[in-house]
Amino acid sequence: MEIFKNVPEIKYEGPESKNPLAFKYYDAEKVVMGKPMKEHLPFAMAWWHNLCATGVDMFGRGVADKSFGAKEGTMEHAKAKVDAGFEFMQKLGIKYFCFHDVDLVPEADDIKETNRRLDEISDYILEKMKGTDIKCLWGTANMFGNPRFMNGAGSSNSADVFAFAAAQVKKALDITVKLGGRGYVFWGGREGYETLLNTDVKFEQENIARLMKMAVEYGRSIGFKGDFYIEPKPKEPMKHQYDFDAATAIGFLKAHGLDKDFKLNIEANHATLAGHTFEHDLRISAINGMLGSIDANQGDMLLGWDTDEFPFDVYTSTMCMYEVLKAGGLTGGFNFDAKNRRPSYTQEDMFMGFILGMDTFALGLIKAAELIEDGRIDEFVKERYSSYYNTEIGKKILNNNTNLKELAEYADSLGKPELPGSGRQEMLEGIVNSVLFK
Repeated sequence: MEIFKNVPEIKYEGPESKNPLAFKYYDAEKVVMGKPMKEHLPFAMAWWHNLCATGVDMFGRGVADKSFGAKEGTMEHAKAKVDAGFEFMQKLGIKYFCFHDVDLVPEADDIKETNRRLDEISDYILEKMKGTDIKCLWGTANMFGNPRFMNGAGSSNSADVFAFAAAQVKKALDITVKLGGRGYVFWGGREGYETLLNTDVKFEQENIARLMKMAVEYGRSIGFKGDFYIEPKPKEPMKHQYDFDAATAIGFLKAHGLDKDFKLNIEANHATLAGHTFEHDLRISAINGMLGSIDANQGDMLLGWDTDEFPFDVYTSTMCMYEVLKAGGLTGGFNFDAKNRRPSYTQEDMFMGFILGMDTFALGLIKAAELIEDGRIDEFVKERYSSYYNTEIGKKILNNNTNLKELAEYADSLGKPELPGSGRQEMLEGIVNSVLFK
């Protein structure tokens, strides 16, 4: 039975099209820098926002109907969401999905019943996957919504809660492997603290690492060959979260010997909440060999929380794709951890949100490739650091073949160094504009 009867298969019509249910820039087969656009941009649907979120906020009830013809809170509704999700992805040409355990089924009071429901729904998803090229990008466990996780999961002060978190991770890994997932994500959620007066930070961080090490050991034992991910977020719901940003998460992974199995899943809105640009956290991840996957969304700079908007800022998407292309691509993909604004509540709006996001990243890909092929930015950066490569003292510094005494003597011989070459920031920003708007 067709669920989205008023929405046709979404096709590419080009930039001149005024059809709201058509792609303007996302042309799946268009070749960019030697690869089809669909290979550069493995898009994924977030189960939680697209199939579950109704527009509830702290001031009002939901406005969008996500029942898909079934009674909510039942296994019939869980299966209706599967039907809706696969029809949705097929109409948009999306090849991947991401999920939390409790997105898939209503959570029962007894974990044994929840796990039985997860087995049932994952069997149903597997059946729906047959005959399609739709796959699981990554799975995760929701260890922040239930009241038992008020003090975190791995960081909880309760050993019983820690054990329950471990059980959820185990089952979520089972389902991820069953569905052929390419990755498994740890989003800290409530892994943090409100006040140091009641918190042993060292103990909590070590316990989080213990849980992650158990996950790696178990995942590898059942044949999971993909990457584990940490998704940094600076705040919300906890005031001080342990996975604040990319640099903090990387430091944690290296400190606990987890860096061989983990990469980062970088979310645009989380990066900006941490006071960074999206491209900053991407660059930090990439230079550490840990750029794994991306949650594609954006925030509202006038609001101080995680708004999870569909991305429309082409400048930001261009800078994102510039980093991704320079890093050689992702091991994961681009998951739209994004939701329609509350007044955009119709089924057509669901599709229009994804069309906007997919077009925005497609245009960003095209423009990032043009920036790289233009070459002026790369050439400028190379020249800016040329004194390290073209002078005797610079080469000694890079080769670790000098010391403070020799460098002090060299500085004495200079008397007064010349100013470093101009950074030419305004010129470079002009180059970006000239490529974006030509």
